[in-house]
Amino acid sequence: MTRTAHPFGCSPSSRTRNRAWALLPVLLGFALPAAASPPDGFEARVEALRSQAGIPGLSVAIVENGRTTFLHGFGVRELGKPDPVDEHTIFATGSTGKAFTVAALATLVDAGRISWDDRVIDRLPGFQMYDPWVTREITIRDLLVHRSGLGLGEGDLMFVPRGSLSRAEAVRRLRYLKPATSFRYGFAYDNVLYMVVGQLIEAVTGQTWEAYVHDHVLVPAGMLDTTTDSPGHFQDPDRAIPHARTAGAVRGLGDQQVLDEHDELGRAAAPAGGMAVSIADMAKWLQLQLAHGRLPSGSRLFSEAAHDQMWTPVVMQPIEPRPPSLASTTPLFDTYALGWEVRDYHGAKIVWHGGAVLGSQSIVVLLPEKNVGFAVEINSEDGQVLYGLMYELLDHYLGFPDQDWPAKFQAYRASRLAKAAELVNTRAAAPAKVGPSESLDAYVGTYKDNWYGDIVVGRDGDHLTIDFRSTPRMSGSLDHWQYDSFVTHLSDKTIEPAFVTFALGLDGHVSHVTMKPVSPTADFSFDYQDLDFTPVATK
Repeated sequence: MTRTAHPFGCSPSSRTRNRAWALLPVLLGFALPAAASPPDGFEARVEALRSQAGIPGLSVAIVENGRTTFLHGFGVRELGKPDPVDEHTIFATGSTGKAFTVAALATLVDAGRISWDDRVIDRLPGFQMYDPWVTREITIRDLLVHRSGLGLGEGDLMFVPRGSLSRAEAVRRLRYLKPATSFRYGFAYDNVLYMVVGQLIEAVTGQTWEAYVHDHVLVPAGMLDTTTDSPGHFQDPDRAIPHARTAGAVRGLGDQQVLDEHDELGRAAAPAGGMAVSIADMAKWLQLQLAHGRLPSGSRLFSEAAHDQMWTPVVMQPIEPRPPSLASTTPLFDTYALGWEVRDYHGAKIVWHGGAVLGSQSIVVLLPEKNVGFAVEINSEDGQVLYGLMYELLDHYLGFPDQDWPAKFQAYRASRLAKAAELVNTRAAAPAKVGPSESLDAYVGTYKDNWYGDIVVGRDGDHLTIDFRSTPRMSGSLDHWQYDSFVTHLSDKTIEPAFVTFALGLDGHVSHVTMKPVSPTADFSFDYQDLDFTPVATK
């Protein structure tokens, strides 16, 4: 989810690209069962799925019993250009990076510099949540497992789709995020508290998150393609460019479009998912995880005790009902550990995590009882192929019959998007309704939300305009919908539109401005519903 101006990523000319490292067996110290090997015809199968789905570029790694048995790039880095994806092409990998942030913490725990259950305020002076009791009690472990009481994705608009806030300023603003539930009551996925972890690492070590992860995780692990910072990413010519379908009624429909790669998520959130990783490096990461922190040299990146903490479930996740076609993928239990999800699949333990940023998606999956792991990266948002391959490979290694999961996930996705598009189109075609209550000038002004910052509502002829000041280039028209509600039509069509509702006081002046996403399938990081703007007084 982002980058800074420190060139911690090595330049391509100075990187050591040693594919042989990824093929060395991990020395585990005990006998292993024979490797199962990838499915017959797997390379052709993946290429067919990629081509059918219209994914520009894709890469896959499979590790079995300490060695890489499949490592391949497919397609191109950017539509319209011939440069192929290879095993060293770096992809933005989103929230799969949370496990790297946890590994960085593990090195500090092993060194005795922190413990998992240290209170955050003892390691990060000035840290503050909305509730003083939570501020006093929240621990490092709490930051990692999504049980703080914040709502799903709450605060993400500070850095989605991009942001200008520094990490320190974004962390300072957390004190204004009102909790959705009680502290440690239950699970609600967030990114902002991993941002706090990044700031905490800097407070403890004197190094930024970018520098510490590079020096203490990536370099010892031999992951020399991977970048944690923007300069390192954009200096690498072997990088995948993001793509998305943004021309339809809802995101996900229409032709594949090349996105501006510089419009990445705000740098503040990088510890939650701001890394770009090659599939060759993902193979090394899979080997490291299956070896419980042991490197091929026999030394350790993190201890067995730290590994046990990483994979130990902490919070139960609610299990959402799935359509009949996907019912057998429903787990009996689903939990969150430290930067990893732990669930079952037909009785087998699965340790995994998905990741998504605008225009790129990835999964990292570990099957510990088989000593198998695999990762898939794509430079588009066609996640049905990711999850289809996930269950196809799980079935293969667990000995279950093939069920063509990619086709089933594709059918479910198409149905969901079609229903969302129908709703959005029906709203757009509805007859004009009464309102607005006042002249357009009555809505013009600057409004402030304490955690997000300012929006500025202006007037341009017969239309209002809106500018989200904490998000560069997030602006456009504000067109009347019904009553005192308007709809954003932003100049950047890749940004999810929002309903904007003005609440008027008895004097006819605006007292509050609230929002909600237009699309029912909008990503949760567009958390417009968590905003509450009030007018900024003018002198």
